[in-house]
Amino acid sequence: MMAKRKLVVIGNGMAGVRCVEEILNIDRDAFEITIFGKEPHPNYNRILLSKVLQGDTTIKDITINDWQWYEDNHIQLFTNETVINVDTERKRVVTESGKSVTYDELIFATGSLPFMLPLPGANKQGVTAFRDIRDCETMVETSKKYEKAVVIGGGLLGLEAARGLLNLGMKVDVVHIFDSIMERQLDRTAAKMLQTELEKQGMRFLLEKQSEEIIGRSRVVGLKFKDGTKTDADLLVMAVGVRPNVQLAKEGKIETNRAIVVNDYMQTNVPHVYAVGECAEHRGIVYGLVAPLYEQGKVLAKTLCGMENEGYHGSVLATQLKVSGVDVFSAGEFMDSDEVKSLKWIDGIRSTYKKLVIRDNKIVGAVLFGDISEGTKLLNMIKQKTDISVYEKEMNTGANGKEAGEAAIAAMSDKELVCACNGVSKGTIMQAIQEQGLQTVDEVKKCTKASSSCGSCKTMVSSILDYVHRHGFEKTTEKETVCACTTFSHDELMLEIQNRRFSDTAEIMSALEWQTESGCAVCRPALHYYLGVHGAAAPLVQADGPIGIQADGTFAVMPRMYGGITSPEQLRQIADIVEKYGIPLVKLLEGPQLGLLGIAAEDVSTVMTELNLPGNEPVYGKSVSTIGTCSGIKYAVDAMRDSIALGTALEKKLERLQLPHELKIGVSASPHNHAGSLTKDIGIVGAPGGWEMYVGGNGERQVKMGQLLCTAATDEEIQTLVAAFLQYYRETGYYAERVTQWIERMGLLQIREALFDPFLLQILGSRMDKVLSVSPEQANQQQTAAVTR
Repeated sequence: MMAKRKLVVIGNGMAGVRCVEEILNIDRDAFEITIFGKEPHPNYNRILLSKVLQGDTTIKDITINDWQWYEDNHIQLFTNETVINVDTERKRVVTESGKSVTYDELIFATGSLPFMLPLPGANKQGVTAFRDIRDCETMVETSKKYEKAVVIGGGLLGLEAARGLLNLGMKVDVVHIFDSIMERQLDRTAAKMLQTELEKQGMRFLLEKQSEEIIGRSRVVGLKFKDGTKTDADLLVMAVGVRPNVQLAKEGKIETNRAIVVNDYMQTNVPHVYAVGECAEHRGIVYGLVAPLYEQGKVLAKTLCGMENEGYHGSVLATQLKVSGVDVFSAGEFMDSDEVKSLKWIDGIRSTYKKLVIRDNKIVGAVLFGDISEGTKLLNMIKQKTDISVYEKEMNTGANGKEAGEAAIAAMSDKELVCACNGVSKGTIMQAIQEQGLQTVDEVKKCTKASSSCGSCKTMVSSILDYVHRHGFEKTTEKETVCACTTFSHDELMLEIQNRRFSDTAEIMSALEWQTESGCAVCRPALHYYLGVHGAAAPLVQADGPIGIQADGTFAVMPRMYGGITSPEQLRQIADIVEKYGIPLVKLLEGPQLGLLGIAAEDVSTVMTELNLPGNEPVYGKSVSTIGTCSGIKYAVDAMRDSIALGTALEKKLERLQLPHELKIGVSASPHNHAGSLTKDIGIVGAPGGWEMYVGGNGERQVKMGQLLCTAATDEEIQTLVAAFLQYYRETGYYAERVTQWIERMGLLQIREALFDPFLLQILGSRMDKVLSVSPEQANQQQTAAVTR
C-alpha cells in the first residue's frame, strides 16, 4: 500500500473543516490529517453565535463536528494550539507550545480577526468584540451585573449582538457611522424598514456618529463622539468588521494582498500550500459569507485528491437571514444607479418590500424584506441572468397564498439550490424525504445538511417537506434538463429536432411547450446549435467573427494566421492599420494569435474590412480557434512530419465549422511535442510511421494530458479522422460541453469504435463534407434568414 500523504490544516473553523469533509467524501484513505485550532472547542457554527447569545440555543447545539467525529475519521485535532511558524522549505509547522508537524500539503484556514477601532480607552474592562464563544461568555457574564450596552456597528453582526443583549435584559444603543444600517446588504428603503422594526423591539440607534473616545478609568462607563455628544455604557461591543488573519502567511513568504492570494484552485504562490475561507483572496475578492467558502472547499478538496475540476470562479453574493426575528434577503446588485433600473413593491400593511434590479432587461440583483419566500428563485435568476419578462410572466399566473407556494415549489428545477450555504438542491431534498421517510425539518437537516448553516432556508425546506407529504414525489433527479424553461434533456431535445424537422427556435418552443416564451440565456443558444446540426434547414456555417469586447468598452480583433504562419505583406498590412487607427496594443495571444487590442467601436467594422475578416457572429455554436504548430520539418532538428502543412490545411478546412464548445488543435512535428499538442482538445503528433492523434487534453486551469485515440499513416488519413471525430462530437455533444466532458460521458472506447467502423467513418465524413461545402456567401444568406425568423 502507498503511504498516506500528510495534510495539515491551520484553523478548525467552518471553511477548513468543510474542505476536510469533502476530501473524506472523495477518498477517505488519501491523507493523514492534522488540524490545529486556537479555541478549546471542536468545529462549531460561528453563524449561530447570536442564537447562543440570545439564549435560544447552547454551544453543544451549534457544534457541527463533535470530538467523536474527529476520532471516527482518524483526524488528529490539536485545540488551544496556535501555529506560530510555517517553514515552507522544510514543509513543517510549529506551534506556540513547541509541537512540530511536517506536511505534504498545507491548508491555511485561519479565517479572520475582529477589527477593533484604535480608540483611546479601547483596552478598558468591558470592551469586547463579538467573534467567538469566549466573547459570548463575556457578554453573558456582564449582563448579570450591568444594565447598559453600546454596540458600535450597524451591520449584521452588530445587530445580532444587540438583539442578544436585549434578550439578556440590557438596554442597547447601536452606533453606526452611516445614515442607514446594513448598508452592505440592504438599500435605503429596506434598511429604514428594518430599523423601524428593531426600534419597536427596544433598540436605540445613533446614526451618523463617529466614535472618538471610550470613557472611564479602568472600566468603560461611556462613549464620546466627535460631535461632542456622549452615551452611557457599562459594556461596549465592537462589531465594525473583520480583517483576514494573514500574519502567519506573510511570515512564511506566502503572497498576500488584503488576504492570502489564491488562484482558481485555491493554490498560493508556494507549491503545496493552499488557502480557503475568509483568509483567502480570490480574483481580488475576500468572501465572508458561508456559501462561497463552502464552494471554495469543494474545489480545493477535488484539487488535493487529483480530480479534474473547473475551479472556483467566484460567487454571486447573497444574504438571506433573519435579523432579530425579521426576514431579509439581498443578492447581486441592490443599489440604484444610472446604469440600472429597478422595480419596487411596498406593502405598508404587511410591512413587506421587494425590489428587483434590472440591467439590459436582465435581473442582476434583488432585495426582499419581511417575506423572503422568493429568495432562492431570485438568486437562481440572478445567476442565470434571467430576462425580466420571465419573472413578470410568473407573477401574472394568478396563484396566491398556499397555491402560489406550492406552484413555486412545483415550478422549481430539481437542480435549483435551496440551501446555498451547503449546495443542497430541491431534488436532493425531495429524494431524501421520499427514500428516507423523513418527517421533520430536523431530520432533513441531518440527512442533507440543508438549513444547517445560517438556517435562512428553513422555511423553504419545511415547504418542500409539506409538498412531498401532500403530493408524493416521482424520481426525476437523474434527468438533467437543458434548463428550467423545459422538461426536455439534451438527448431528448436533439431527438425531437431530428424527428420533427423544425425550421426555427420559435417553432421548437411552441411545439415542445416551453415554459418561458422566449427561453433564457442557457437554452436559446443551445436551441440554435441543435437546430443548425439536426434541423431541417441546411447547415448554417459562418466563421466565428474574430472580435471581442474588452473591459474598457473597446474591441479586440484577431487576424487569421493559418497554422501560425504569416508573411511580410500581412505584417505590413497589420502595421499600417495599427498606425492608421491608433490601435494602442498589439499582443501575441495563445493559439498562436496576434491580437489588436483597444480598437474604438466606430473603427471596428472598417478595420475588419481592411483585414479581409468576416464580420458576422456565428448563428450557433463555437469555432475551431487558431491551430498551433511547431517550427516544422524544415527547421526543427527532431521533426518527423510536416506539421506546418498539416496545421495550415486543417485550419483552412475547419475555420467555419461550428461546434458545441470552442476547440483547440495543436500539431507537433515530433513526439517532443513542441506545439503543446498533448494538452489540446485534439493533439496531432508526428511519429516515425505517420501521425498519432490524441484527444481530451487541457492546457487551461488544471492541466490534463490527452489520450491516444488512433494513428494514421498519411496527411490525408489524419485529416479524415479529425473530420470524422469532430462530426461525431457535433452530432452527439451537448451544447457548451467541452471535448473532455464529452469523452468522459461517451467513453473513449465508443468513440474509437465509431472511427474504426468503415461504414460509420464514411457516413461521418460525408456529413462533414456536406457541412463544409456551404460557401461563405450561402452561410451569410442562411444566417440572415435565421436571424429574421
